[in-house]
Amino acid sequence: MLMSDGLLRVFWPYDLPRSSSPGVIVGWRNSELDLFVLTVLEDVEPRNVDNALRAGILFRNSPHPTVRIFTLCGRSQMHVLGSTNSREAPTSFNPSHLDVTTISSSKVPRIFCPPEANLSVQVVMYHRPHPTRMEYMSLDPISLALGDKATKTEIWGPSSDKIESEEESDKALPKLLVEKLKLHTVVKHIPSQKEQALPLIINQINCAYEMGQLMHKNSHLIGIRAKRSMSVGERVVESATTIWGFIVLCIAHVFWQWLWPVVTRVFVFGLVCHRSVAEVFLQVLEWRARPDAAALKDISATAQQFDIRLQQFCYWPIQYVKLRQRKDNWESVTTSHPDYIRFYNSLWLVANDVIIGIALGSYIIDNANWVASQINTVLTGWTVEGLQRTISWLMDWPAGLKLNNELAAFLGDLFLWVIENWAACIANLQPYLPAVIYVVGCSSFAGASMPIALFSDLLSILTVHIYSFYIASARIFNWQLTIITSLFHLFRGKKRNVLRNRIDSCDYDLDQLLLGTILFTVLFFLLPTVVVFYLTFASARMLIISMKAALDTCLAFLNHFPLFALMLRVKDSRRLPGGIRFELRNEPCKNATEKDSSALVSYIHLESIPLSLRAMFDQYFQLGHRLRKHYLAPRVIFCLMTGRFVPPIHRRSLYSMQYSMLPARRAGMADVWALLTQPKKGSSGSSGSGSMGGGIGSLSNPVPKVPANYGQGDLRRRGHR
Repeated sequence: MLMSDGLLRVFWPYDLPRSSSPGVIVGWRNSELDLFVLTVLEDVEPRNVDNALRAGILFRNSPHPTVRIFTLCGRSQMHVLGSTNSREAPTSFNPSHLDVTTISSSKVPRIFCPPEANLSVQVVMYHRPHPTRMEYMSLDPISLALGDKATKTEIWGPSSDKIESEEESDKALPKLLVEKLKLHTVVKHIPSQKEQALPLIINQINCAYEMGQLMHKNSHLIGIRAKRSMSVGERVVESATTIWGFIVLCIAHVFWQWLWPVVTRVFVFGLVCHRSVAEVFLQVLEWRARPDAAALKDISATAQQFDIRLQQFCYWPIQYVKLRQRKDNWESVTTSHPDYIRFYNSLWLVANDVIIGIALGSYIIDNANWVASQINTVLTGWTVEGLQRTISWLMDWPAGLKLNNELAAFLGDLFLWVIENWAACIANLQPYLPAVIYVVGCSSFAGASMPIALFSDLLSILTVHIYSFYIASARIFNWQLTIITSLFHLFRGKKRNVLRNRIDSCDYDLDQLLLGTILFTVLFFLLPTVVVFYLTFASARMLIISMKAALDTCLAFLNHFPLFALMLRVKDSRRLPGGIRFELRNEPCKNATEKDSSALVSYIHLESIPLSLRAMFDQYFQLGHRLRKHYLAPRVIFCLMTGRFVPPIHRRSLYSMQYSMLPARRAGMADVWALLTQPKKGSSGSSGSGSMGGGIGSLSNPVPKVPANYGQGDLRRRGHR
């Protein structure tokens, strides 16, 4: 129980009836002065409502055990909190039974609390979330990504785990500093009991609508003697009075008890067979020759796309079973809402991917020859002829820069010879290019992401000669720069101590100094020629990396774009909670009496903050941070300036965003079979027994319930006198 602090706090829903009819306020009593209103039952007496709450009459015919709601809200029973629009004017204040006045022209209630009570009233107005629409409030923003990424090393390798550990350490550093600052504060704030009770109050808000509707549905039973339930014979006579009704029941019994289980088992068996085939392909895509070696999906964008789609196919049945389990519990339980958003977001993305892919594939197939000719023109003009013209220009004093003719001719002839042999290989493959384009167009029917991934791999294959030129020129430039640096230390009488990683003094002979001077002069004058070739191929390599990054960005949008979440954000932002907000508002007073007591009453509006766009696209911001940290870091710039190899960013860093909605470890075949075929436990409503959802194979229903007035026309149920 919360301690009293001279403040009466009342949580009141906005959507309660504001009529002038008398009613009874029902809700939770968190403490003597901390009340939570669920609903108002009109035209009933408080004593009868209290008896109905104790006897459980208001919770009859509940779809699920009410114990779950009581446990979630942290209370053992409900109470009568007061009355609305009493026929007699109140004379004294009683916190255990409030007197509230509601009028249709005002959205807020007027609570009777005279100044003699020495209490200030705080009315917190809130909107009851509609659980059927999957609306709810939450203190923490909803997570659109799965939080079970604990086995990254086993899946992606040690390099990936190093990247993730660095990011985790960067995120943990500010939190550690904040904790250290808290140790140096003069006054340490200790959370009050009301602050600690806020999570329970949020649960009570989420359950308010469903419990209010249940009590409203049973409000007609208050003060009325319950009728005797019909016997088995009466039910049979009432539900099967005609031959047609009996035939319908027999057909339904045969279908649900005999045919439906067979159909579901066959469907589950076929699904598990497809799952086993997908598992074989996934093992091939994830196979590594050594623990530190790269897998096929780490090298090829097409293999990566296959891996994503196969993992989605393996995870969809598990997600579907989880969502079906939601029907076996109260809709106010919000633990499955993120799974619902992730499941339908992935379905929407795949559907849009296939739709765009069909349109793109139809265009490519119908114009395969034209597309092949355009690709051939671009490929020949840029990677062969354009590169030949650039190298020839570098061999002949480019932009007036005087280079070493012999070295430029040697390097240029070497690169031109490689390009000529590469052009001959490409020319032999040109007749097959329309067929390759046709295959790419056919792959578009699996989604637009497949041809994009194929084009990304083709770009890597068809520009492998540029990559080789970059590696060769970078190695030559790095060797030459390293030798020049060592000779520069020789002039100063220094040498590098490799063991201690420092520069030490050293005495050199005259012949060593003379030879070093000659070599330094030769290498220094040859350096501009090497630099020009290195900068040319490094620029071409960076251009290719930029093109591949653009294709990878398109894949990221097709595989991970929060389309369903954006739709929910526009349609109903209460389904994407990002926290709560309290806002103090001034309510106008109607008369002098209210004006005198208005200083003691404050109205606070509790609202749900929708998930921000920054949080929805947080994965994209993380991807941009990783790219900026990798390619714009001082270490990378230093490597480019010194000719050292710049390793491409790990594909885990590029594709982790697309795997954020997938589990880190796939479920095994035995687990999938057990999950899809587990029997469904029966639900007994308000009898107190819980129910857990079964798999796809447990969808077999018993004989369906026939309405009580089936085949009876206007016949009404007879009560027992």
